Amino acid sequence: MREEFYVSVVRQFVVVVGRLTNNCYFSYVSTLIQDHHVQFFTAVCKDWLPLLQQDACKQTIINALKYRVQTKQVKVCAFAIMPNHFHIIWRIAAEFQQKDFKRDFLKITAKQIIDIISRTDKQLLEKIKVDLKDRKMQVWKRNSMSIDLYNHPFFLQKLEYIHNNPCHPKWNLVVYPSDYVFSSAKFYDTGEDTFELLTHYNEI
Repeated sequence: MREEFYVSVVRQFVVVVGRLTNNCYFSYVSTLIQDHHVQFFTAVCKDWLPLLQQDACKQTIINALKYRVQTKQVKVCAFAIMPNHFHIIWRIAAEFQQKDFKRDFLKITAKQIIDIISRTDKQLLEKIKVDLKDRKMQVWKRNSMSIDLYNHPFFLQKLEYIHNNPCHPKWNLVVYPSDYVFSSAKFYDTGEDTFELLTHYNEI
């Protein structure tokens, strides 16, 4: 979050220079800066079905994140993977178009989740069948939510929300946030990064 000040300064510089030079390059750089804030991202399963109930399905999200972290496409500072949705706080690298990055992330995880469910739960598989031009199965609801986290208080609010999600009375998956395996809560409680993919929010 400490980068936000510098991002603000650079953004103003680019806008000023862009106006003076009328150069498309500066306009492009300005767009990149403005479009790559830290974001709160949520994806929900089709019809709120428990498509992530199995740990193997949750692991597909972890694996997809880990690969993209290792290849420097994104930095992840928080997440929670629930039975029918997941939340992530991340910053997508400036050289990647956010729309394309999110589309590809959801596409690859959907394919892997379908493969798991097709082998383990035929009844659930029937519920995700669709008759669309571009697909016969659908895992994620369309129009996943992304919210830019512009300031520290708003960021901390979403971080707390993510970590408390498994403890919500609706779920009652654990008593304490850090006890939930498929979450970053333990990282902030003990410093242990179980899945080796997290960056502390002070460094993102």
